[in-house]
Formats: sequence, structure tokens, C-alpha cells
Amino acid sequence: MNNFSNVSYVSSTLILQGFDLSPENILPVFFFATLGYIIILFCNLLLLITIILNKSLHEPMYLLLLNLPINDLLGSTALFPQIIKDLLLETRTIQFSTCVTQAFFIHIYATGAVFILTAMAYDRYVAICQPMRYNMIMTNTHLMKIISLVWLSNILMIAGLFILLLRLPRCRSLITNTYCDNPSLLQLVCVNTAINNIYGLMTVAVCQVITVGLILFTYLQILIACFRNKRSDTRSKALQTCATHLMVFLIFECLGLFTIISYRLTDISPHLRKFIAVAAMILPPTLNPIIYGLRTKEIRTKALTFFQQRVNPS
Repeated sequence: MNNFSNVSYVSSTLILQGFDLSPENILPVFFFATLGYIIILFCNLLLLITIILNKSLHEPMYLLLLNLPINDLLGSTALFPQIIKDLLLETRTIQFSTCVTQAFFIHIYATGAVFILTAMAYDRYVAICQPMRYNMIMTNTHLMKIISLVWLSNILMIAGLFILLLRLPRCRSLITNTYCDNPSLLQLVCVNTAINNIYGLMTVAVCQVITVGLILFTYLQILIACFRNKRSDTRSKALQTCATHLMVFLIFECLGLFTIISYRLTDISPHLRKFIAVAAMILPPTLNPIIYGLRTKEIRTKALTFFQQRVNPS
């Protein structure tokens, strides 16, 4: 660490610790990273294009869902190109400005995913628990207010996090992670970071209370409404949909919270922390278009029609 300290003070180049890969493992990891990024791009772009091009899908549920692939593409593009470049060129250096930009968009992605899933849960709550008033409640104006609230609150909150970070002087240059994020950037600072830590923990706590609270409330109400519904097919479909949505939310929550907590645990394996941190960035963007797209009959039908028209125009 001391070897890097003097360099970082006069240079804007940082060193990513990354995974300790042997030369024979670099090529397979590069292949799987590239393949994973291609799959994420393909699935999320397909979901995005399918919803945009089909007017029959321009309903509140699908317009809220539209934000999920946008967010997933944002997070994946902030992560994968850097990892692929490092593997291809066998380098671990990154410019400070690039590192901050990557960290900013990764935090936008992480917070945005939780907010969007919460907004989608609210939509399902209204649709299942108040079906007769759904069109009256989920108007275009109300929908735009929800989407604007999700993105504006996310951007403002993360912007505050990085404004507090950038005011602090650096004296180190080793990023102890496979990618840049706020906690790893804070480790480069050699002054008191109490304000940053308080703000970071406060935003996490507020977000968790609001999002988890709303998720628990909406799904509890949905569960009660499903058991009151006498139609078994409707009850089964609603429960299946909500179960998959809840599963995605829980997976993301567990991975995200573990990543946050791991920075504050000194005895945890650094390799495990890096693995979980990368998994939190890879699994949701891969699973989301499958669970929310291909498993939704309307989207699956439109996506297949879109493919058939492109493969066989006649």
C-alpha cells in the first residue's frame, strides 16, 4: 500500500486489485465475461424494444417494467467493458475520473433496481387489490410521477454521496475491489470520512425502510386478496407472478446488503466479498429479462413475433 501512496498523490491513475487469476485462467474468464455481457445486452435490449415497438404493451405495468432493462443496461455497461478491457490487455489500471464515473453509475443502478421493483410491486398491488379502480389510479399522469420520483430521488441521493466524496483529498491508489464503488473510493482517502459514512448509512437505512416496508405491505395485501378470491386460476396466476417478483427482490437485496456490510467486516474473506459484489452486478440483469419478460405471456408473444418478422420478412 505504501508503494502506491506516493504515486497516487501525484498521479490520477488507480490500481484495481481485481481477482488473482493465473495466466491460464485469464482467457476462460475473458470469454465468460464477454459472453455474459452479450447475453445481458441481447436479453435486455430485446425486452426494451419489444415494449417500445408494441403499442398494446403501452400500459402502466409494462411502462414501469421498461425502466428495469434501462437500469440493467446502465449498470452492466458501467461494469463489463472495464473488466473485459482489463482481462484483454492484462492491466489493472484505471483513471480516477473513469473510476468515479463507473462508481456513480453502479450506485445509480443498485439503488434504481430497488426503487423500480418497489414501484412495480405498488402497480401489482393496485391491479390485484383494487382492480375496479386500477385505470382511475394508474393514469398516465400518476405513472409519470412515479417514474420521475424513482429516477430523480435516485440521482439526487447518489449525487450527494459523490459530492461528499470528491471534496476529500486522496493519498492512496489501490482499489481493493474488482470495480469502483463508493466504499472502495473512500478507502483512498486519508482524512476523516465520518460525514460520508453517516450519509451513506443513512441513505441505505432510509431506502431499506421505505422499499422493504412497501414491498412487505403490498405483497401481504396481495396475498390476502388472492386467498379471498374464489377463482383458483386467478389466484394461482397472481401468486405465481408475485412469488417470482419477490424472489428477484430478495436475491438482489441479499447480494446488495452483503456487499455493503462486507466492507465493514474486517475478518471476511476478500475473495468472497469480491465474488458477491460481482454476482450482485451480473445475476439481476441476467435474470430480470427472463423472469419479467419471457415468463410474461404478452411480452413473450410479441418478442417471438418480432423475431419472426426479422428472420422471415415475407
